[in-house]
Amino acid sequence: MSAEKRTAELLFARFFQPYYPKDVRFDLQKARTEDANPGKNPAILAQIDEIAATFAHLAPKVLGAPDLALDYSDASVHRLGARLTREKRDAWLEPASKGEPPFLVQFVTHGALYVGACVVKNHGGEWHVRRPLWESLVRLTSRAGTGDLSIFGWWLKALSDDEIDHPRLVDRYRTHVEVPTFDADALPVIAPPDRRMPRLAKVRYDLLYKHLRAHLPELRDVGDDFPSAERFTELGFKWLDFVWLGGGRMLLMHGPTPEGVHLFWLDAKGFVKSAFYPADGFPAHVVETDGDKLRVIVSIQGQMQVHEMLWWGA
Repeated sequence: MSAEKRTAELLFARFFQPYYPKDVRFDLQKARTEDANPGKNPAILAQIDEIAATFAHLAPKVLGAPDLALDYSDASVHRLGARLTREKRDAWLEPASKGEPPFLVQFVTHGALYVGACVVKNHGGEWHVRRPLWESLVRLTSRAGTGDLSIFGWWLKALSDDEIDHPRLVDRYRTHVEVPTFDADALPVIAPPDRRMPRLAKVRYDLLYKHLRAHLPELRDVGDDFPSAERFTELGFKWLDFVWLGGGRMLLMHGPTPEGVHLFWLDAKGFVKSAFYPADGFPAHVVETDGDKLRVIVSIQGQMQVHEMLWWGA
């Protein structure tokens, strides 16, 4: 397999699919949609919890990190995802004893239930049991709506060659769990949302500071993680506009550069996060707000594309 690209599809077909029950091994639609616990048997949910607890107990040693705290917190998923490396994945693909699956199969199938348990415990997720158990979905309801999370699928993608060198398991957890359930209403209001924030037509780092001091004195600093003066200059903004979000709880700074559109979210403490969308130089991008939703509309090779997210960012 060394010469093959380890895609999520290949990892699944070669290492996981052979261990599916015979009636669903080649009927994955059935495996992923059929309710395996229609009677809501608590013993099945207890089995999931037991597997998750076993993973939390044993995974730190397997990962060579005995101090790794897998305490079901969101932060524990971040710590876990950061420990998944190409070297460990490749070692776990080596054949185990005769008739036994590679260790990767056990680690991923148990790890999927651990991460799902974190969603259930921290964010009110609900297990929707499938067969085999690691195909189970977690239904999560948030201000973004209701969605079924296929966490086993997250693991397969995160361990593929395309993603293994990046913390994509963490990225998916943040995007699909932490961001939608974030209590944005608890953020303090920076300023009244009807306060006018005029466009900054000439963009320089020093001029941005003066602009913010003049129109938003409540914001004492843009924060340590805001781009440095050198990086800000490199971006080459043509102009910067400002939009209030969440009733004045966040300020969105956005503007076009030669490569596309950059956005910066700031709360009362300063920089929170950023996003970038490739875009044509013309027509200009558009930012719209609609309740909890934020839309960024850009032109790419003459085609308009809409990026929609919650107002506190993706």
